[in-house]
Amino acid sequence: MPGPKVVIIGAGIVGCALADELTARGWTDVTVLERGPLFVTGGSSSHAPGLVFQTNPSRTMARMARYTVEKFLALDCFRPVGSLEVATTPERLAELHRRFGFGQSWGIRSEIVDRAAVKEMFPLVDDALILGGLHVASDGLALAVAACEAQAARATERGARFIGHAEVVDILREGGRVSGVRTQEMSFKSDIVVSCAGFWGPRVGTLAGVPIPLLPMAHQYVRTTAAGAADDLPILRHQDRDLYFRAHGDALGIGSYLHEPMPVDLADLPGGDHPSMMPFTPDTFDESWTAATRLLPGLAGARIADGFNGVFSFTADGFPLLGESRDLPGFWTAEAIWVTHSAGAARALAEWMVTGRSSLDLHECDLNRFDPAQLAPAYVRERSIRSFAEVYDIVHPLDPPSVRDVRVSPFHARQTELGAVFGESAATGWERPLWYAVNPPPPEPRPRDEWSSRHWSPIAETEARITRERVALYDMTPLTRLEVTGPVSFLQDLTSGNVDRKVGSVVYTLLLDAAGGIRSDITVARLAEDRFQVGANGPLDLDHLLREAVGKPVTVRDITGGTCGLGLWGPRARDLVAPLTDIDLSPDAFRYFQCRPGHIGTVPVTMLRLSYVGELGWEIYARADHGLALWDTLWAAGREHGVIAAGRAAFTSLRLEKGYRSWGVDMTTEDDPYQAGLAAGPEPDRRLTCLVLVDAGAVPLGREPVYADGVPVGHVTSAAFGHTIGAPIAYAWLPSALAVPGTQLEIGYFDRRLAATVAAEPLFDPKHDRLRS
Repeated sequence: MPGPKVVIIGAGIVGCALADELTARGWTDVTVLERGPLFVTGGSSSHAPGLVFQTNPSRTMARMARYTVEKFLALDCFRPVGSLEVATTPERLAELHRRFGFGQSWGIRSEIVDRAAVKEMFPLVDDALILGGLHVASDGLALAVAACEAQAARATERGARFIGHAEVVDILREGGRVSGVRTQEMSFKSDIVVSCAGFWGPRVGTLAGVPIPLLPMAHQYVRTTAAGAADDLPILRHQDRDLYFRAHGDALGIGSYLHEPMPVDLADLPGGDHPSMMPFTPDTFDESWTAATRLLPGLAGARIADGFNGVFSFTADGFPLLGESRDLPGFWTAEAIWVTHSAGAARALAEWMVTGRSSLDLHECDLNRFDPAQLAPAYVRERSIRSFAEVYDIVHPLDPPSVRDVRVSPFHARQTELGAVFGESAATGWERPLWYAVNPPPPEPRPRDEWSSRHWSPIAETEARITRERVALYDMTPLTRLEVTGPVSFLQDLTSGNVDRKVGSVVYTLLLDAAGGIRSDITVARLAEDRFQVGANGPLDLDHLLREAVGKPVTVRDITGGTCGLGLWGPRARDLVAPLTDIDLSPDAFRYFQCRPGHIGTVPVTMLRLSYVGELGWEIYARADHGLALWDTLWAAGREHGVIAAGRAAFTSLRLEKGYRSWGVDMTTEDDPYQAGLAAGPEPDRRLTCLVLVDAGAVPLGREPVYADGVPVGHVTSAAFGHTIGAPIAYAWLPSALAVPGTQLEIGYFDRRLAATVAAEPLFDPKHDRLRS
């Protein structure tokens, strides 16, 4: 069977790779339509310099890059000349050590080299400027157009067809789903349409009525006259000045991001065969040329032979856009993907389309990951510009963001009065207090190194301590809340646990996909026989439940924005709230994992007896219009109990002490529930394991490698200083044989190895006495 009819829009590197991957899996009725000629299409792939750096903070992106290298090598479309990233400042050298750690975590071999080795590998550099470098021997140059041709040839042999000069002008629909596309010349019937149109993606999305939130942007690339280069030189990156270099024979290609961001309006693209190559702006390149000649003094005798401003796609968070639109079933996207990740992203999407599930965790890349507020054109534009700057460490200062405070809780005014320092949740755009300036730091704060003290304050120690000793308020409003109305069988069929329990019960369970794989973890509170509140993990859980509800007697609503929530936790929590409510809060009447409706003062609330910090207390939810009254009522009554407001920094520390995992950080769709310790079963190969560190002044940031006898064996997921236990805590994925309390390991932390010991968990209150009190 040839599978469903598929039309792919775009024959660039991604469209060709996807056609190859789909036909290799038996879906051979594939048509690829390209608005330009085949295969020098005029899109980004046609002018991409082809540099492939596999190392990435994201495990998913690193795996995509590795597969791209492996595939292109096999197709003879890759030159493994290696990569060399150089440091000219101590801060950059530290960052290169951190990137070395990413490679160790994801299985990408690399080495930190000294200035002499840098000079030997790339003789053109002024080694007096160099403090060190990161060398990855398996990186190199992808031959993008050749890779397009090779993959298209394989797909064609299996039955696919490629048609050039066929610009799609309409997306056809029938019965509420995709039915094909129309070009200026003819129509093509299909069951599935995939947009691989690159920076033209938003235009295709408009035809489909589907937002494709990316921003076309230009960056500068020049070729020099003869500069003493050679084709066997490694690709060179100089992030201290936002430059990269590759050889073109004895000349050099120089790419620069050392300029103000250049967003591009599609209407301003030039015509002709290369619309993605905009006219070069020499004045904008002056600073880049000066920086380039300083690093490579031999360039002073060369000149710029030609240049252009090349157009690429950027998203608000720097990740691709993969997946199927819920608004138009059958319409898929594979956008904002560069040559580096092209084959890997295509494989992941092909797996997803054919089997319903990718072997990679794609939550970072899912098209449906954004809240509606994050799809606003102004938000996409500004965040994409900032993403461009952050990805490339742009040294030019940017204006303060104007799209902050898009989503704030009803408590925001009170939090501001208390000196809240806010951080924005990348996943949903909510502003969340990290700590409060009104809370004093400890008299003798524990010293921390400059890296782990960034975006952190010793005030977190005070807030954690008072939560353990007295009582604290935490803003839980950003936790996604979904209301599901309908028969319990709907949720029962989609989860791993038994949610068919009596009204007033709360169940922690795993949300499953159609193939039985884990999508996320959720809590389900049964408020009535046919009404449930689901504590979920952002827009992707909502998307999944809405898809599953189609055609069923079920209503799924996102009630997050219309409600608010507070976590009231600490040994004095019951003393504070009991006099204010008509709900019986006694231990026997209101047990852990139960929920009750009632009032706090005059405010109607739903209280869930849950605790992510390991202390007595409740999550308290109310309508958003009652938010200030709820805060003020609890705050006024809490004065005699010493209540404080506390932020995410303390929250993270407390949850790790209690051993609570965070979805998307500690666990992903790639992780088996047995491995994560969430379910009983056969002994797994890996376990999510608690480590306690010896050095109190260094706290891992996440994604660092874990070593046993000098060999990398796993990676850190999340970490924080445990203020109650007096030591840093890290969670890490490790082989089961090493996940034994007392095992001595090391964590790679920049240029150091931190001693760590596997610990039994939870570290705090192992008998759960505080939760049961």
